[in-house]
Amino acid sequence: MDPRNAIEIRHMSKTFRTYKDKQKTLKERLTRRRGDVIENTVLDDISLDIKKGETVALIGTNGSGKSTLLKLMTKILYPNKGTIETQGKLTSLLELGAGFHPDFTGRENIYFNAAVFGLNREEIDKRIDDIIEFSELGPFIDEPVRTYSSGMYMRLAFSVAINVDAEILLIDEILAVGDQHFQNKCFDKLEELRDSEKTIVIVSHSLGMVKILCSRAVWIYKGKLRLDGDPTYVISKYLEQSAIDNKEEVKKAAEDQEAVPRGAVFIDSPVAFQSVSNQEDLKINGWAVSNSENEVVEVLFDDKPVTDIHRSVRSDVFRAYEEDYAGFIDEATVGYIATIPKEELVNGSHHLEAIVRDGKTKRQIDRRSIRIKVDDNPVSAEDDKKG
Repeated sequence: MDPRNAIEIRHMSKTFRTYKDKQKTLKERLTRRRGDVIENTVLDDISLDIKKGETVALIGTNGSGKSTLLKLMTKILYPNKGTIETQGKLTSLLELGAGFHPDFTGRENIYFNAAVFGLNREEIDKRIDDIIEFSELGPFIDEPVRTYSSGMYMRLAFSVAINVDAEILLIDEILAVGDQHFQNKCFDKLEELRDSEKTIVIVSHSLGMVKILCSRAVWIYKGKLRLDGDPTYVISKYLEQSAIDNKEEVKKAAEDQEAVPRGAVFIDSPVAFQSVSNQEDLKINGWAVSNSENEVVEVLFDDKPVTDIHRSVRSDVFRAYEEDYAGFIDEATVGYIATIPKEELVNGSHHLEAIVRDGKTKRQIDRRSIRIKVDDNPVSAEDDKKG
């Protein structure tokens, strides 16, 4: 193995076996032959070097083999062909709560989990205060972990993993769990580890995070290594292919008469139960996404269509949905703005509704509705909450 590499993979393939007509009872096992074996190739002839100190992202659609590749690196799974070698102490965060005993406290699980990563009791004693402090669990650290939320699980698992002084850190998508504050804290810690020349391999669908954190992206497509290089370039090619695949999927579903458009629509402002003025035109701001190539957004005010409506730029929404709806959404038209003339705003309670439809079939894909109040002297949302 090259001493400059932390991980070396050579011509590695992984397959899983499934059986047709699987026997479900003991009688069936004794009296019936086992069904035909189906070989599912999850990863096919992967060769990859990850150098010491690199921060690498594995990207790809669900089912492409990213998480399986990470498990192979940790030796939870073993390849059917080829080799995987690692050089240096390795720790991983692959599944939420893996390695935790539900009946033991958070503190006790720190000792068990850190011991699995190779630390002795004396080493854990030196680190336990830092682990607890980073986790922000406070008094809950002495409660059984079965009482923890998924976010608390993640906090504890991440806190242990980053404090065992590993040279290689493998992380699956579990960082998507938890509140925004702790996600930011984890991201800052990962940047610190990256800058300290630790080797980090991350599986993530957060493409914006990948561009910022990683020096390299590896795209796995249908079990094969499709592209390896600069994150911005690799992600652009990945999204191009996703757009093609998404459109092919919709086309095939339509041919099979199984097409069910999917999407979402939202009203950002005004908010539900907000008081609005009748002295000026009412602006309704929102957004819509779908896998319909010619979607239509409708806004209704007391069941009457609003005619003054146009699409608008929403970069934040586009970034959030660009992978799921690649090929169907455009940054410049994800948003919408509808205007209701002040002459139509009569004092009292009113019903506001937004609908996104398939432009061809007129089928409703999603809808949102709220109630608002029109008043001569509107009360702000904050004042409404107060009283």
